[in-house]
Amino acid sequence: MNSVETLYRIWVYLQTEPLFWLTITIGAFLVGDYLYKKSNINPLVNPVAISILIVSGILIIFDIEYERYFNGAQFIHFLLGPATVALAIPIYNQIKLIQKEALSITITLLVGSLFAIFITYYLAKSFGLDEQLILSMLPRSVTAPIAMGISELIDGLPSLTAIITIATGIIGASLSTFVLDFMKVKDMTARGFAIGLTSHGIGTARAMSRNKTAGIFSALALALSGVAVSIIIPIVINIFN
Repeated sequence: MNSVETLYRIWVYLQTEPLFWLTITIGAFLVGDYLYKKSNINPLVNPVAISILIVSGILIIFDIEYERYFNGAQFIHFLLGPATVALAIPIYNQIKLIQKEALSITITLLVGSLFAIFITYYLAKSFGLDEQLILSMLPRSVTAPIAMGISELIDGLPSLTAIITIATGIIGASLSTFVLDFMKVKDMTARGFAIGLTSHGIGTARAMSRNKTAGIFSALALALSGVAVSIIIPIVINIFN
């Protein structure tokens, strides 16, 4: 048995093991995080985007079914729930500051959520997209699990919604720093809330790693926008119908 055949047999064995795909996923993110730090924390070098490209490339090159991959990666998927709930702790610790900014938060939440929905609808319509595709795109401004749930309720395609939502989060997290700097927004509460409102979970992770206050308000925007968009979208669809 030559070395190539040996390596092939090892590969065939490893790819059937759930722990292997968990290791690949974590390893891909570590590579992305390494490149992100090497780039002097350049927002355009997004570790999530890099890890997605690495894992997707492996699955495509070796013709691996997604179900087989998810059998291992599901452990990370499971941790998303507790991690999201844990964001309530730093939010609670800043409850006085949040109450002080309640009016600004409410206005920003409503305006931001409505703008995201309407701009998505009208741009999609102007490009002549299919109705089901438009419905799948409407919830893109909230975190993926909520967006998929909304999409299913309004007869969209949840799997497509997940892809569009993740893409929105990556783009928002990559460009938000440049946009906010260009607009000369210095206040960390405002920066954080804007990032959470436009790029949900991925943006919140980025904000949390750079500034605690920005991260807390980003997490707050993530949670509130999920509630707001869940209420607004059915109303908007009824109006359009």
